[in-house]
Amino acid sequence: MDQSLHERLHLRLEQQRLAFNAERMPSYAVRRDRLRRLIAMTEQNAEALAAAMSRDFGHRARQESLLTDVFTVGAGARHALKHLRGWMAEKRVSTSLMYLPASNRLLPQPLGVVGIVAPWNYPYYLAMNPALSALAAGNRVMIKPSELTPETSALMARMVAEHFSPEEMTVVTGDAEVGRAFTELPFDHLFFTGSTQVGRLVAQAAARQLTPVTLELGGKSPAVIDKSADIALTAERLAFGKLLNAGQTCVAPDYLLVPRSLVEPLTAAILASMRKMYPTLDANPDYTGIVSPRHHARLHALLEDAKAHGARLLQSHEEQPQSRKIVPTLVLDVNAEMAIMREEIFGPLLPVVAYDTLDQAIAYVNQGERPLALYWFGSDKASQQQVLAHTHAGGVTINDCIFHLGQEDQPFGGVGASGIGACHGEWGFRTFSKLKPVFRQARFAGTKLLFPPYGATFERLLGLLKKLP
Repeated sequence: MDQSLHERLHLRLEQQRLAFNAERMPSYAVRRDRLRRLIAMTEQNAEALAAAMSRDFGHRARQESLLTDVFTVGAGARHALKHLRGWMAEKRVSTSLMYLPASNRLLPQPLGVVGIVAPWNYPYYLAMNPALSALAAGNRVMIKPSELTPETSALMARMVAEHFSPEEMTVVTGDAEVGRAFTELPFDHLFFTGSTQVGRLVAQAAARQLTPVTLELGGKSPAVIDKSADIALTAERLAFGKLLNAGQTCVAPDYLLVPRSLVEPLTAAILASMRKMYPTLDANPDYTGIVSPRHHARLHALLEDAKAHGARLLQSHEEQPQSRKIVPTLVLDVNAEMAIMREEIFGPLLPVVAYDTLDQAIAYVNQGERPLALYWFGSDKASQQQVLAHTHAGGVTINDCIFHLGQEDQPFGGVGASGIGACHGEWGFRTFSKLKPVFRQARFAGTKLLFPPYGATFERLLGLLKKLP
């Protein structure tokens, strides 16, 4: 590793750590000011962010950027402002009868310096959403954005430098080598969003420093279509969920599980919904491109591999874009040999798996690693409960896609291979806090009866304590 790179990163970390040590418990007013500056920074640069992301993607729909990257950060910060005083307050915890009149409290305390590694698919939101939680909790923040979105990363670095001191929050730009060095720093907490494969490497690097981690990963998120589903409604919502950001979303539906009798009508309805939302592709300002030539080629390779293994491809449009955009494609007659059924897709390709019984669908989900999201469409409450009870996923949306991610009053995070820990709202605040237990003993305490020298009184008291609930 470049020694100068190592030294520069450690210097930034030490600057923040010294500042934190001088202010270990920032006041409500200080934290509120930092959140307000983050909101102002976001609002003032909204259009510049949308333009930068569009350049990074070859084209990205302005409205998608304003909704998914800009609005979401502002909404999260405003939610934190509204609830911050309550989150910061000591929490009373019940005390066992044997210890009364003593009392228990939980004191939320900031951890110190937080490192955030953000991916390219929602480059501003996935950097600033954990950052706002870390700031609300009273921490200092260092961010490493993706090298695949250099325009957005450079803009973020300038924005943060204008609105925050480097001791409060700073952005470290650079290539994969910088990213590796960043994850090896001895942070007080490391928050990583990205692929499961890279997440394993990040966890290993953090473990060498005993740095606690939150991993927001991904996986193959299924959509289970029940026989009771409304075909038109389901098709429209699946089309939106799959084509938002051209499928480059960690919680996009990765494949469909569909009753065999509904495969043809549902796929026809999905294709029709896709054409209605995006009448054209190449010149359409609403349809986003693929982030890089490498990812564009990877998606085409998935289609070619599926076709070679006997899949049937149904494309939404006859138009073949000349840009980095890809025609939305449903992939039918899939099997386990196809790469598209083994890898997370991250693009506008949607495999369809037919099933005969709901038990088969549940077994199909459970044979793979636990996904970040699961979707269920239908009106049969018994079937819905069966799927919820017998599958695992980081989060679930019923009769829609994606939107569980936007709930600030719910935790967002993975399970198993799709992630560790959670963020959003109070859960994000807790992630970046130490909930320190505080036991306050009373002036006159019965625990003195437990002191030596031991004798009959101790034995009687121990026997009594065993009978307490």
